[in-house]
Amino acid sequence: MPVDPTTIIGEILGAPANEMRNPVNADYQCPFINSQCLKRSQRMTGPYPVCSVWRHRTTIPKLVCVCPKRFYQVDFLQDVITHCWPGTRPVNPQIAHEVQMAGFGQVDFVIADIDESTGQVREFISVELQAVDITGSVEPAYQGVVSNQNLNVPPAHGFNWANVRKRYISQLISKGFYHHHWGTRMVAVLQSVVYEEFRKYIAFDELLPTAGNIVFMLYDYVGEERDEFGRHIMQLDRVVATSHNSLMTGALYRPAPAKSEFCKKIIANLRDL
Repeated sequence: MPVDPTTIIGEILGAPANEMRNPVNADYQCPFINSQCLKRSQRMTGPYPVCSVWRHRTTIPKLVCVCPKRFYQVDFLQDVITHCWPGTRPVNPQIAHEVQMAGFGQVDFVIADIDESTGQVREFISVELQAVDITGSVEPAYQGVVSNQNLNVPPAHGFNWANVRKRYISQLISKGFYHHHWGTRMVAVLQSVVYEEFRKYIAFDELLPTAGNIVFMLYDYVGEERDEFGRHIMQLDRVVATSHNSLMTGALYRPAPAKSEFCKKIIANLRDL
């Protein structure tokens, strides 16, 4: 049975897939960063401007963000100040992008309160964005959208929750420790579905937004609502805080499986030799 590729690809260059059939004519301009899309694929020439993919293993299909730049639709500056800023609100908040330091790594951006008289930092909060990776590839579906052709078979793909969880949580623990040492906070921007997948495997404490030095700002798509440009709307869903210690403990000390079950796996493995 033919497969409609727009049931797989959610958004292209910020627009619903069925409304963006010719990204070349749009010069691959991403509306969220006001420049050409930065995503690339080894199997394609030019940008690979897929923002989101449909997830069908739910009662109602949901858009899942696969590009962190998609979060730029939201007003981070105001959301961080409203929900995450410690103590007195900043007087002169400014955003520094891609701040890097040896031995620490890079954060996507930092919101800093700059003293106008001295030019020094009064307080700051670091912010990192994280979308989910894909296993396999949805490129055949993307090509089907731009060529306006159905697929003979759906592409073999999935969402790589495990890879994102292992890589991103490790970074949050490390950078969260530094921020704890500095007496400030680390904000992790995720889609709600990614956070829910984390929670299935890591039982860290969930604290009020005003507590803890690691804060999850969780965003999600708002049903079928569209903005003035016809794009799906992403907005803040909820804010949850934790500590780097709780996150580390939850990640490292998960309940161990039964020893007898592992022994069964050993026997099964030996029988296959």
